[in-house]
Amino acid sequence: MKESQHIEWKESWRDEYLKWICGFTNADGGTLVIGRNDKGVVTGLKNAAKLLKDIPNKVRDILGIMVDVNLREKDGKETLEIVVEPYPSPISYKGEYHYRSGSTKQELKGAALERFLLKKRGRNWDDAPEPSFSPRSCSAEALRLFKQRAVDSGRMGRAVLRDSREVVLANLELTERHGLKRAACLLFSDRPEQYVSGAWIKIGFFVTDDDLRYQDEVHGSLFEQVEKTLDLLHTKYLKAYITYQGLQRREAFLFPDAALREALLNAVVHKDYSSSIPIQISVYDDRIVIWNPGDLPENWTLEKLLGKHPSLPFNPLIANAFFRAGYIESWGRGIEKIHRECRELGIDPPVYDFGMSGLMLTFFANPEHLQTIGLKPKESTTPITTPITTPITTHDRLLSLISAKPDISQQELADALELTRDGIKYHLNKMKRDGTIRHVGPSRGGHWEVLK
Repeated sequence: MKESQHIEWKESWRDEYLKWICGFTNADGGTLVIGRNDKGVVTGLKNAAKLLKDIPNKVRDILGIMVDVNLREKDGKETLEIVVEPYPSPISYKGEYHYRSGSTKQELKGAALERFLLKKRGRNWDDAPEPSFSPRSCSAEALRLFKQRAVDSGRMGRAVLRDSREVVLANLELTERHGLKRAACLLFSDRPEQYVSGAWIKIGFFVTDDDLRYQDEVHGSLFEQVEKTLDLLHTKYLKAYITYQGLQRREAFLFPDAALREALLNAVVHKDYSSSIPIQISVYDDRIVIWNPGDLPENWTLEKLLGKHPSLPFNPLIANAFFRAGYIESWGRGIEKIHRECRELGIDPPVYDFGMSGLMLTFFANPEHLQTIGLKPKESTTPITTPITTPITTHDRLLSLISAKPDISQQELADALELTRDGIKYHLNKMKRDGTIRHVGPSRGGHWEVLK
């Protein structure tokens, strides 16, 4: 037996270990063993009989739950096993919400706490109410685009063209008793970032990772962002190579249009909008990188995501609207389509990386196609390139990591961003001077707060 997501060892009892019990209840449950050291060696308890009575009462009085506390004996040494079951409702320790993740306990704050509470209530982030957004706030152009795409795709009849905005919103399940849901302002506002920070797309063209030549920001409703981004990529960012079929001259892009479209749609649908970070697209001569913030659903691995049964989207209401408008075929088919399109164009499937608090897809051009347009494939020490590596992007990623884990250490930040400790200190100090973040408490044991 060893420490894991469901087992924690403590040599002696402290009342602060109620936080670990709280973390187990809010996750998948587990067992807290008192009387073993960090290596799992049984050290025993001198006051096991007293703790056997005290611990259940403290758990009941402070956490409001019941746990099984079992007395065990090995080689004449007594230990206690506190067996904790998962609870369907959120459990707090003196107003703090703790969560067991892997073999560590984390205190949930900010966006991470909001996601947790919504999940416990059986709701998704895009399903939460947005009282400041009303049907009158909807963009007429976004509604028109949705209706026309829905009719053209055959997903909805022509009668939808005459439906009022209230009817459209109701049919997409975007209304509730108190108004509209968050998904509505993302789908149908011409400035969704007024309601959800970072709800836009950033595109940059790079010669090298640290040589940004030009960039664009794409705003508008999510439907408009997809259309505008694809148009910008093909008219401004992507190069084409020339082939001949007989005497006919043909131009083809280095990357398959349908695969890029599917990858962009996946980024929009699966993005963690609570991160307040825009989707980022980095274009190079020989590759294109699409990155969106968001973690895999609990208990999912990247291998499982790429398998035959990919996970459901993070934002089901947004996904449903894109499905009804004909942008996506069905949930779970996007990756399969991307791989098929890449094979047909003669390039490898994209490289996936779920580090950096998000999903990064990197498409690499066919070296023969690059030579056709006079380019040589660049040698890279790693198959994954960092999207838009300007200072603001480093700050964006720091914000994402800090929001997900407010008590994260500088070393953990350095490891996640592949920077030195000095580099992390430089960016953190700059963000503190700018009033973006602040550190509360001592250097060790304190936590970060995102101010803007």
